[in-house]
Amino acid sequence: MAEFQTHKTDITKTRLVSAGDSLEDFTLNDGEILVAIERFAFTANNVTYGAVGEQIGYWQFFPPSPSGEGDSDWGLVPVWGFASVVASKNSDMELGERFYGYFPMANFLKMTPTRVTPERLVDGAAHRAELPAVYNSYDRLGTATSDATADGMRALLNPLYGTSYCLVDALQEQDYHGAEQVVILSASSKTAIGLAYGLSQIDTERPRIVGLTSPSNVAFTQSVGSYDDVISYDDLAALKLVPSVLVDMSGNAAVLGAVHGALGDDMRWCHNVGLTHWDTSEAQKDPAAAQIIRDRSEMFFAPGHIQRRAKEWGALDFNAKVAGFLAGGIAHAQNWMDVKETQGLENFGTIYDAVVAGNMRAKEGLIILP
Repeated sequence: MAEFQTHKTDITKTRLVSAGDSLEDFTLNDGEILVAIERFAFTANNVTYGAVGEQIGYWQFFPPSPSGEGDSDWGLVPVWGFASVVASKNSDMELGERFYGYFPMANFLKMTPTRVTPERLVDGAAHRAELPAVYNSYDRLGTATSDATADGMRALLNPLYGTSYCLVDALQEQDYHGAEQVVILSASSKTAIGLAYGLSQIDTERPRIVGLTSPSNVAFTQSVGSYDDVISYDDLAALKLVPSVLVDMSGNAAVLGAVHGALGDDMRWCHNVGLTHWDTSEAQKDPAAAQIIRDRSEMFFAPGHIQRRAKEWGALDFNAKVAGFLAGGIAHAQNWMDVKETQGLENFGTIYDAVVAGNMRAKEGLIILP
């Protein structure tokens, strides 16, 4: 078994740690199971997990195996994917059963299934008890053979488009803050495309959907067919000066400040969502960053929105709405996304480095089979 570990304070540093090579290396207590991780997606969203791991608690989900060298400095970045039961001391879990949910970048994971229903379970491991519930819940898939294509699309887009759905819902709930346009930064990112798709499907009156992206991604972003306008970052003069709500997927303070400055009083509200540009140390020093209107900006935390809506609507109704959104969004994504599979954690390092550095084609979806 291997674990792909990341340095907590410098996510460009990684190491592959041996943590047991066979089932006999793992001891299960009563109630526990061991799952083999089949496949997981790796996107800019996972880079965000690493970049803000200390602040939001992402390092706490999967304590890494020790290697004897500065172990407290290393962690496991969570990913979304599929796994199957290979050993069980839990009467509710049979060998071969498959799950979809939150996993480490590793070959195996010990879990403690609780609150088991025919549809789902919760990992009741003690160290996860205080973490957001949405990350501790797993979909039960039975023992049917996996469908690589469907599983790949689900691993890539369910978590991202789940956030997209929450953003669409929040914008509608807030009547778009009175805006005439929704301006989405890092518009070529998958969560941004999901948001644009969701807004484009609204059949009542809505603001225009405007995507901001790098010059090299303008043509691709236009091709997905969900934006009313696509503008490059070097052409902000083309941005209409009308009441606007911003959704920032980039976390690039210099770019965000330039957009705030361009809109001025027309910037009604800004949802800060992601960190596709996670290393903003230099961007923070850029004079444009000082133009960010912080009293009209707030971090958007999708798990909090999910928890509130599930309570207001009921979990079944909320899940049904999200499922409908995901089905449509994934069908739409099949028109533009290329899925690429890589076998083995030992071959993952170069891919990880490229995504962290931002060197990934916008239309590419990465699936790792550890």
